[in-house]
Amino acid sequence: MKNIRAVEADRLPELLRRMPKAELHIHIEGSLEPELIFALSARNGVAIPYASVDELRRAYAFTNLQSFLDIYYAGASVLLHEQDFYDMAHAYLARAAMDNVVHAELFFDPQTHTARGVGMETVINGLHRACVDAGVELNISASLILCFLRHLSEREAFETLEQALPFRDKIIGVGLDSSELGHPPEKFTRVFARCRELGFHLVAHAGEEGPPAYIWSALDGLKVERIDHGVQSLQDPALIQRLARDRIPLTVCPLSNLKLKVFPDLAQHNLRALLDAGLVATVNSDDPAYFGGYINQNFTETFAATGLTALHAHLLACNSFEASFIEAGMKRRYLEQVSEAFATFE
Repeated sequence: MKNIRAVEADRLPELLRRMPKAELHIHIEGSLEPELIFALSARNGVAIPYASVDELRRAYAFTNLQSFLDIYYAGASVLLHEQDFYDMAHAYLARAAMDNVVHAELFFDPQTHTARGVGMETVINGLHRACVDAGVELNISASLILCFLRHLSEREAFETLEQALPFRDKIIGVGLDSSELGHPPEKFTRVFARCRELGFHLVAHAGEEGPPAYIWSALDGLKVERIDHGVQSLQDPALIQRLARDRIPLTVCPLSNLKLKVFPDLAQHNLRALLDAGLVATVNSDDPAYFGGYINQNFTETFAATGLTALHAHLLACNSFEASFIEAGMKRRYLEQVSEAFATFE
């Protein structure tokens, strides 16, 4: 491989664009662009409290996670039919392919939809069909991770799990998302234990707005394999040692952190410190329609603001595949593609 250090800063955006990558922290409902919201609103006869696409975009001024979630759930109200879920997922996957994402693991929130009377089969079948078609049409592999809403009860999570089990062959894992503060991971210990028995991969949002204690709880109580966000982990040296020793990946979302005021500006983001600590950090877009950028924009803006280098780019690309739930042979092939991309970059 050529000397990665020789890549000049002004050429980094092109390298970041061209390198193969996996996206592991993407809420598919958070990819619902205002244009598609209005199209589905018209198609399904669902009224939304905004007069235009521009007015809806102007509403994307969030002060914290909850203020974002309020609009997020309102946008999801236009999703009623299998084709709606297909169109949403296919639109994201087509956009991700443009950023040279070759593998994506999509979060979805079934409780957001079943609470409105939308059937579980409608949600999963629409999303899964889009994943299958993307493999053929876009050469991007994609899989689904069902997330429980942590502001709801564990009993409701168990009910959601039971509704999803007839479709378990279309789901690779379960996660935990929604309002973090006041809803520690241990609230869901039993349902995660059941999911582990069923053979699902386990992930959880922790340490975005919540304290390092939430990350410990997700690791030791829920026994997750990946931490979504995890940027508060640097407050706890013992936690950093644990994450580094056990190679627990963090799916970091820089523009989301900026939009939700986790960091006052991108230059103060701690992605570089996480990497320097030896953690398996990755870059992801979270809810790109709402937070101002898909995965390549997260890469380019964060690199420009923090002075990350081509060496970090190589590490982050490799981390994204190491942290993924794809089988070992495919993981090796993707890592070879990363090496080839860097070796041939001129």
